[in-house]
Amino acid sequence: MKVEDYTRRQEEIGRWKVNITSYKLGNEYYCTVDNVEPGATLARGQGPSREEAEKKALQKAEEMLAKTRVVTQS
Repeated sequence: MKVEDYTRRQEEIGRWKVNITSYKLGNEYYCTVDNVEPGATLARGQGPSREEAEKKALQKAEEMLAKTRVVTQS
């Protein structure tokens, strides 16, 4: 199999910058959402269309980032 329809873009979820990578492999689309710094994968999604795969991955990433505590130094 060969990767097709590869895209990568950067967006913000709340106050976090994330990379969204999606591609087609066979008959399925796959999506990975990672934190720009340090580059850790936050969520993955898969579906019959790019939109479905990205929707699943972004939903999981949003839920995870909403639980993340931010500590500020004073």
